[in-house]
Amino acid sequence: MLWYTVLVLAVAAERVVELVVARRNAAWTLARAGVEHGRGHYPVMVALHTALLAGCLIEPAVGDRPFVPALGWSMLAVVVLAQALRWWCIRTLGPYWNTRVIVVPGARLVRAGPYRFARHPNYVAVVAEIVALPLVHSAWVTAVVLSAANAVLMGVRVRCENTALAQAVTA
Repeated sequence: MLWYTVLVLAVAAERVVELVVARRNAAWTLARAGVEHGRGHYPVMVALHTALLAGCLIEPAVGDRPFVPALGWSMLAVVVLAQALRWWCIRTLGPYWNTRVIVVPGARLVRAGPYRFARHPNYVAVVAEIVALPLVHSAWVTAVVLSAANAVLMGVRVRCENTALAQAVTA
């Protein structure tokens, strides 16, 4: 459980770095007349990701969940790949990447990096991580419950992003 706790804390630290990058990028986009959309669902997203990290630590301890090597190591690989995909997205979008939905009117749609293959590859990383991180230490209840909640949230978030992009970004 010690190494799993270190992993979860490393993911939490990565989230803090994301928030620093997002804050810097928000200032950049807002200085260029960026418009924020979907403020109402953002606190729900923060709560979901916080619950993920908490559930990853609480469920294995309280539920006496074992580390199952075949499951744990394969899910760790998924977590690492999800982080790599997330940072590929962040790097590709540059100052346009954010944890919030902020678009600059008239900006061009990014079609480089992972965006050549999918419209929202960053959410592929999120979905993979929400499933895989808890399963590294057999926290299946956290994986199932938060995956279901995330599916609902992603429906709202993707619609919000698609609408915002359609209104503001040129092809």
